[in-house]
Amino acid sequence: MRKLTIPLLTVLFGLLVFSAFVADRKVTVFMIGDSTMANKDISGGKLERGWGMMLKNFFNEDVVVDNHAANGRSSKSFITEGRWQKVLDKIKPGDYVFIQFGHNDEKKDTARHTDPGSTFDDNLRRFVSETRQKGGHPVLFNSVVRRAFADSKTAVEDDDKRDNSSKGLVEGNVLIDTHGDYLISPKRVAEEMGVPFIDANKITHDLEQGLGPEGSKKLHMWYKPGETASLPDGRQDNTHYNIYGGRLVAGLLADAVAEKVPALKNYVCHYDLVVASDGSGTHFDVQNAVDDAPAGKSTTILICDGEWDKPSIPGNKQISFVLRSGAQWK
Repeated sequence: MRKLTIPLLTVLFGLLVFSAFVADRKVTVFMIGDSTMANKDISGGKLERGWGMMLKNFFNEDVVVDNHAANGRSSKSFITEGRWQKVLDKIKPGDYVFIQFGHNDEKKDTARHTDPGSTFDDNLRRFVSETRQKGGHPVLFNSVVRRAFADSKTAVEDDDKRDNSSKGLVEGNVLIDTHGDYLISPKRVAEEMGVPFIDANKITHDLEQGLGPEGSKKLHMWYKPGETASLPDGRQDNTHYNIYGGRLVAGLLADAVAEKVPALKNYVCHYDLVVASDGSGTHFDVQNAVDDAPAGKSTTILICDGEWDKPSIPGNKQISFVLRSGAQWK
């Protein structure tokens, strides 16, 4: 039998190392967008969540979600403030970039405003082209809906106020579009450049329309004075999600990603409840999650990074736990 030479052994060793690296390398999903997608401050019991903040718990541990979306940013200001360059510097071949702008591109101020069909489209093309130059895979989303059941003339501006100035206006039963042609640009650029497109607007429209004017409030930062300690004066916010809304929308969009981006399909997963200290779950405490689990029904609870007290489980509840690799019982 022919002996292996030193150079051949070196090549084989290199291939083994490379194969192990490829097998072990996690896929990173970078997210760029506005406040509807962004991570939020959870100090003082704050309840606002972006859907991107909740998305990581709809992927298994082979996917890392790196969310760079930021409140108040448009496709223009995300570039001019250097935020896009920070993401671009981190993209490696095989990574994904989820792109969702529109809410703030509609604003009138020159620092953020873009026009659909021209400057907005150009910025989206730039995100796509530069992602591909780094070996990444872009995915375009259009904007989620605003909860607009009244014909408010200030719906766009109300995003920044986080308050609904349509108080006193009579709400109907039909959701009113507030985005116009800003919804068309992501789809047009996706078709032009051969990019997967997620119609987040239709998905969230169907969700909110199905819930109706009253039920849809449960998705958003709609709270009466004194209802929650973090908002003593209450809030009526038609744009931004609470924990329930952020998680529900994240799950719907994760399923849409699984359909439109087949390479990510096997990474998508669903859990009934999620315990996470960073606000990305449904609960901050395992026992509270167990207490909220329905009786007589099998419930799967994901436990995220950290050390957790073992809960007491009533005999009428069927609970199974899934611990992330960074989670452990005390």
